[in-house]
Amino acid sequence: MRFNMDGRGRTIDNIFTQRLWRSVKYEQVYLHDYETARQARQRLATYLTFYNQKRLHQSLACRTPAELYLAATPLADLATTLLY
Repeated sequence: MRFNMDGRGRTIDNIFTQRLWRSVKYEQVYLHDYETARQARQRLATYLTFYNQKRLHQSLACRTPAELYLAATPLADLATTLLY
C-alpha cells in the first residue's frame, strides 16, 4: 500500500497525472529521437494538443478531454476563460 508523503488527499489523487505522463512517454517520447530541445518542445506541444482535442479516451466514454471540459463549463465561464 502506498501512502502520501505530504498527508494531503488520497493516494489515488495523482493517478490522472500519472496516466497522462505514461501516455506521453509511450506514444511520443519513446518513439521519436529529438535532435534539439526546441524540437522536443514543439513535438510535445503538438502531441498534447492532439491528446486533449482529438484523441478519444475510453475512460471518458470515448470523448476527448476538451469535449468533456466544454460540456461542463457554463458559457459565461468559458467566455472569461477564452478572453484571458
